[in-house]
Amino acid sequence: MLKSAYTQKDPGSIQDMFGRIAYRYDLANTLLSFGCDSLWRFRVGALVQKWKPAAILDLATGSGVLAHRLKRQIPLARVVGADFCAPMLAVARRRGLTDLVVADGLALPFRDRVFDVVTIAFGLRNMAAYQTALSEMKRVLREEGRLVILDFSLPSGPLRALYRLYLHHVLPLYAGVVTGEPDAYRYFADSIESFPQGKEMVELLRRCGFSNCEAIPLTMGIVTVYTGRVLTP
Repeated sequence: MLKSAYTQKDPGSIQDMFGRIAYRYDLANTLLSFGCDSLWRFRVGALVQKWKPAAILDLATGSGVLAHRLKRQIPLARVVGADFCAPMLAVARRRGLTDLVVADGLALPFRDRVFDVVTIAFGLRNMAAYQTALSEMKRVLREEGRLVILDFSLPSGPLRALYRLYLHHVLPLYAGVVTGEPDAYRYFADSIESFPQGKEMVELLRRCGFSNCEAIPLTMGIVTVYTGRVLTP
């Protein structure tokens, strides 16, 4: 299995990597997911919409695709997008998003208890310390606030071997043609393999103080939506 130069998750190198692929990132995601990425974000938006939040933080917002979806589905909510990569936020601004902040997910520049919902799509696994990031998300959530994580996972059964073949061998080559950065997508494959999934992620959320935690697999388990709630002690 080919290994990426980004396996150690050095924040500087990860930030630089996203900066280089920023303007081809969305195209690559759509092609590599066969268009399913828009459906996954719609599902997240529909879930958040039911809670009728007034203030949402979309952390690791990147090019702003989820933040834009949330604004469309929940037009009365304030949606703040935060990311540590300024070139990605430049792409988000092209979508008409203006409430954007350059921020480190391990040390968020927000007061305690200011958001009703925190969303993070395909971003937590790129952070150097999952527990620190989750603790920061909990800190900025109001009492009864909700966390939604959307990220890749490994399907079970016979599909897993086929998916791993695609993930480690087809995806880097295909994405390399689209973005010119095949090594970035070798990193993505490695990060998906090492990311806590299913019950392991649910347990991590509980250890970080979230309640009512749930894992919802989508598209045969290729991605999973994780939810948690901040309950009053």
